[in-house]
Amino acid sequence: MKDNLVCILIGPPGAGKGTQAKNIANRYKCKLVSTGDILRENVENNTELGVQAKNYIDNGNLVPAELVAAMIKNTMELYGININYLFDGFPRDIEQNVLFEKILNEFDLSVKAMIYINIEDDVVFDRLTNRRICPKCNRVYHLKFYPPKFDNLCDDCKVELITRDDDKKDVIKKRLEVFQKLTHPLVEYYKKQNKVIEINGNKNSEDVFKNIISGINCFR
Repeated sequence: MKDNLVCILIGPPGAGKGTQAKNIANRYKCKLVSTGDILRENVENNTELGVQAKNYIDNGNLVPAELVAAMIKNTMELYGININYLFDGFPRDIEQNVLFEKILNEFDLSVKAMIYINIEDDVVFDRLTNRRICPKCNRVYHLKFYPPKFDNLCDDCKVELITRDDDKKDVIKKRLEVFQKLTHPLVEYYKKQNKVIEINGNKNSEDVFKNIISGINCFR
């Protein structure tokens, strides 16, 4: 097996994975493979896989894991095996991990570490229920930590901020339940291989990143 840095980034909603994914990719010169990004790219570029995915999306269905895995494989074929990889959004459960490990084996690669940003449920609710987004420019605010200058109006667009459906309490509760049921067993799978870097996600993003760096460096 090649000794590339191949990491999975995982954590419940509100853990700050998006921010940390970019930080990690920049620090370690990783190709960031984000499920959301590659889905959008394939759909926008009207690729064969993108057309298939769009059919599922347009009909309100989830894109099958096999289709996402095929997109990931195509991305890896494009970038090759002599680089570091960071995967965000896939795999999400044990079944997806079977597909994921099969792909890695084809490239003579294996997971070096899983970065698991653990965060308390109360912190998740506090972060997400106070998040607001501008529907025009998509700028993100937080009513406690990064509030708009004027009451519930975007600083730039001057339009009323909105709460995303994903940031409503009942939806957050459901997403946390799904994470515990489907994704947490994947964390346990990699823990048995001593490959999990567990990070306290309750801290601020700077401290979280410092701890991630310390964890990754132990695996290098």
